Amino acid sequence: MMKRTFSWLSAWALASGLLMVSCSFPDENDDTDPIETGTIQLQFDNIVGDKDLQLNTTQYMNAAGEDFTVSKLNYYISNIKLIKLDGSVFTVPQDSSYFLIREANKESQKLTIRNVLTGDYTGVEFMVGVDSLRSVMEPDSPGRKGILDIYSGPTNEEAMYWDWNPGYIFMKMEGSSDSATTANGKYYYHIGFFGGRTEKTINNLRTVKLTFPGQKAIVTTSIVSNVLIQADIQKIFNGGTPLSIKKSSSLMFTDSSRYVADNYAGMFHVKEIKIN
Repeated sequence: MMKRTFSWLSAWALASGLLMVSCSFPDENDDTDPIETGTIQLQFDNIVGDKDLQLNTTQYMNAAGEDFTVSKLNYYISNIKLIKLDGSVFTVPQDSSYFLIREANKESQKLTIRNVLTGDYTGVEFMVGVDSLRSVMEPDSPGRKGILDIYSGPTNEEAMYWDWNPGYIFMKMEGSSDSATTANGKYYYHIGFFGGRTEKTINNLRTVKLTFPGQKAIVTTSIVSNVLIQADIQKIFNGGTPLSIKKSSSLMFTDSSRYVADNYAGMFHVKEIKIN
């Protein structure tokens, strides 16, 4: 008799539990809002001191007293992160985070980044160059299409890749100078190397972190902030390690290329933020 009573009580409890589960009501506290995203623009403006950079036509002077013109200026911007007011970080998905800035192409200087979490942002971080992970991918892999495609598009047209020692050229600056010691009176700075594919090499990847002085970049579903970032190429010559065209008219894969990378990592600053 006792066993039957326990068996009946157990069955009743189980049935009641199932009924309660099947008739459970939604949690009134589960009011999670859908994730909202917007757009932000990073506008790069290349300058020389307090002057706008003009290709071929304008002569400038570096700290060593050497005149120079600029005929080409290209550099990769990648691995972008946006820093929020609360200190949290929004990392731009890597497949959407590679750009080639070209002075000769105004459209390339405006980076439009979509699907950014809404909020107030107070800084930005990015890499000058193409990171090692992306660099060692097979050239025909999906991760190296678009702006990283070495067979077509801007990378190929601008010769921003070394075939002889596979790797991207992170920054390319060329021009003329009376101080150049080359036969044609030109200087060439092609800076690359990500640390080595099969053996250790120079690592000229540089990370830049900028704060937005006195302003916030507001991202909403309807407001687009345009962050104007100026790059003063005088600092390539006049940075922590001064660069002389006479002493170094051509720099590519020598150890001293790291000092050029250090210099151009310091050439960026945020001038202003415009709200559209």
